[in-house]
This record gives sequence, C-alpha cells and structure tokens, in this order.
Amino acid sequence: MEWLDRAACVGEDPELFFPVSGSGPSLTQIRRAQAVCDRCPVTWQCLDLALGMRHASGVWGGTTESDRAALLRPRRTAR
Repeated sequence: MEWLDRAACVGEDPELFFPVSGSGPSLTQIRRAQAVCDRCPVTWQCLDLALGMRHASGVWGGTTESDRAALLRPRRTAR
C-alpha cells in the first residue's frame, strides 16, 4: 500500500481521525479530519481500505462510521 505515503494525514495526529462521539466537540473534530481528507490525493484508496476491512470507527476517506454503514447497507430495489 505505497499510496499511504501520499496520504494527507501523514504527519497529522492520529487521534484527530478517531473522535469519541458524533456530537458536540466531536463534530468539530470530525469536520477537521474531513478537511484533511478533502485535500488528500488518495481519498478513494483510503475509503476502499476502510470498506474492505470494515473499519468500525474513525474518519476514513472523508467518511464517518455511519457514512460507511450506509454505503454497505444493501439497497432495496423499487418495484
């Protein structure tokens, strides 16, 4: 995974990407982490890694745990 060397989060405090909750001050932390992801050249690779490994917590590829759960949830087809 040589793409990790190009990630915008290299050198950032890892705790930034693992907020304690999804409300209050943690929302600010989530937004700060997502701002790092917004300028990252390997966001899609990071998200793919998180989805493939089913990472439960943290901000990965600019997404939160609930964002990824929604992406993984089976879609119902309209009839």
